Amino acid sequence: MDEVRAPGLYGAGLAGDPRVLIVGGGTAGISLAARLRRRAPGLRLTVIEPSEVHLYQPLWTLVGGGLADYAETTRPMLDLIPEGVAWVREAVTQIDPIARRVRTSGGRELEYEALIVCPGVQLAIDEVEGLRDALDEDPRVWTNYSPNYVEKGPPAIAAFRGGRALFTFPRSPIKCGGAPQKIMWITEDTLRAGGRREGAEFHYFAPGQSIFGIDHYRPSFEALVEARDIHTHFGHCLRAVDHRRSCVVVEDLATGETREEAYDLLHVSPPMRPPAFIADAGLADAGGFVEVDKETLQHTRFPEVFASGDACSAPTGKTGAAVRKQAPVIVENLLAQLDGRAPEARYDGYTSCPVVVGRDRVILAEFGYDQRILESFPFDQRKPRRSMYLLKRHMLPLIYWQGMMKGLM
Repeated sequence: MDEVRAPGLYGAGLAGDPRVLIVGGGTAGISLAARLRRRAPGLRLTVIEPSEVHLYQPLWTLVGGGLADYAETTRPMLDLIPEGVAWVREAVTQIDPIARRVRTSGGRELEYEALIVCPGVQLAIDEVEGLRDALDEDPRVWTNYSPNYVEKGPPAIAAFRGGRALFTFPRSPIKCGGAPQKIMWITEDTLRAGGRREGAEFHYFAPGQSIFGIDHYRPSFEALVEARDIHTHFGHCLRAVDHRRSCVVVEDLATGETREEAYDLLHVSPPMRPPAFIADAGLADAGGFVEVDKETLQHTRFPEVFASGDACSAPTGKTGAAVRKQAPVIVENLLAQLDGRAPEARYDGYTSCPVVVGRDRVILAEFGYDQRILESFPFDQRKPRRSMYLLKRHMLPLIYWQGMMKGLM
């Protein structure tokens, strides 16, 4: 079945009411559909999403570290499509912003008065030579970014008996920028708690020049690096994996030189890219992301187009928390656009990164554009806290499923 209508009426509007298409049924797509349905029930809303399963990816760091179950992160997509919203169970293949038309993998052509582009980003595993083979064949190699490989993490950590543990950050924008180091901290703490830390070397490779990009929080992470004896290799990125020889090839970005590094345990964060149809449609910036005004989240050349989530060009962390703050801005500005008014709502770049630094501790980093600190709690959030771990582990999933996905927050 290619199209599903959620229980109830197909929207509350009539055929002449504005049609809004939402490309993508992830965090941004579903939360925006739910908000728009509540705010303007007369709109004809359609979500275009091929997957039958919705995934709560922020918990995958804990799944890959043995602290949560994968089953907690999935829900049937049909259960999340808001009542009265149509679901086209196909992939988008083309957007024509001049004709205001979207083409799908099933050959459909859907016209729109307003379009929200939020398809997320795709893992570019094959950009790293040998990585796919390593993920498929080597039990010591995994990534928390893929549903196909995240559950390899706990047995890999359990089997590790010393040697070199490598953790990598790609040379591309990624969703949840703290995740590449979160699993490193969890793994290190797990070994320490189990009396297996001695004889293990931890190495972190990243293209940036520091362990954390926000000045306010950086000293806390630098102190952890020193206290827990982490070998950092900044200005480096992963180029290849040879699992048969138990080594990787890394590039020094300053010199262009490459070298081999042996591993006994390897977690890779693959490069990530927005879907090609964004650039093909002329909607992209130089990096391939939907080019929007960073405050209104309205496209810079096509005012009836908006974007949210990981495929959006807004220069902030690509997180679910960012989507939660972007959603009400897009709702108000999209309705203003349909009404012929100038957009007035503004997004301040808020994002949140609960950096798990152990099996039961989190540093909750909250910030916006230009490194503005936008914290929620009346205490020093730079300190690792168990309370913030409980927030990450238990409260945020509840907020996600019962709040965001229902358009309530």
